[in-house]
Amino acid sequence: MNGSATTTKIVALGDSLTLGETGFVFSGEVAVPYPQWLQFFAEEYSRSHKLGVSVQVLNKGINGDLTSGMFERFPSDVVDERADYVIVLGGTNDIGWGLDRGEIIHNLAAMYDAAQNNGIGAVACSIPSILGFDEAIPARLDLNRAIKSEAEKRKIPLLDLFTATADRRSKRLLEDYSADGLHLNHKGYERIGKYVFDEWLKAVLDHSLT
Repeated sequence: MNGSATTTKIVALGDSLTLGETGFVFSGEVAVPYPQWLQFFAEEYSRSHKLGVSVQVLNKGINGDLTSGMFERFPSDVVDERADYVIVLGGTNDIGWGLDRGEIIHNLAAMYDAAQNNGIGAVACSIPSILGFDEAIPARLDLNRAIKSEAEKRKIPLLDLFTATADRRSKRLLEDYSADGLHLNHKGYERIGKYVFDEWLKAVLDHSLT
């Protein structure tokens, strides 16, 4: 870095799991969304290690959005923002509406490819589990297997948010992280923010020194 400051811009693209509680109250508390936690951990790390790197995380989550909607706004919300990286977290609402897994994966893969075609680092995410609706868990596991396959095919990072927030045996979303069974509470968002930082962004910042 030679002492010169630089900014890494990250777009967090998604639905209500990304947006947080703007417009809705799911947890009965002020729940800071994961993109805000991610920026906090990144800034704290950069400052303590004197990296000279500024991190900006833009929250581009929309309540109720489908992967088709995310793809439609990809040019304005990601490309036009001149993002260095985009974290794609989508599919929960698609499953809720009973959309075909193939259609969901098509939309997610199109976003990974659009990012790479525009020189933007794509980061894939598995979707978290659910609590109180066990019948909805298999579809999530099935989609997450397909997301993993697409990420491996493109050699892009995969952040396993399902495993990071679920009970290992029951595969249910951990109660400690649940606001209403579907959305996350304050602790859940903090967990995801820290996980994303530890498993991906920390290495990106460390690499900026080379």
